[in-house]
Amino acid sequence: MDRDTLLTILGMGLTTYLTRIGGYVLLGGKTLSPRATAMMDIIPGCVLISVLAPSFATGRWFDLAGLGITVLAAMKLPLLPTMAIGVISTGFLRAVFAP
Repeated sequence: MDRDTLLTILGMGLTTYLTRIGGYVLLGGKTLSPRATAMMDIIPGCVLISVLAPSFATGRWFDLAGLGITVLAAMKLPLLPTMAIGVISTGFLRAVFAP
């Protein structure tokens, strides 16, 4: 592994850690209003959509099928199983049908 790749991986890991711990440091011991709590509850879904949406804008049918499977899962399941189903189904469809 070259130096730039290693630094990139370490930087991404540090950024992830800081964003995770930052919420506890900034909001630890504080009581949020119901509105703020509701907003915090929807943030993971918003982040997931912002990460995934560009790849589904390609118009490839197997990516759109993966999106459809994910939407169906989201109608019945909590966030974590929905994410797993979306990643697995899209990955499988890409592995089988992508040129």
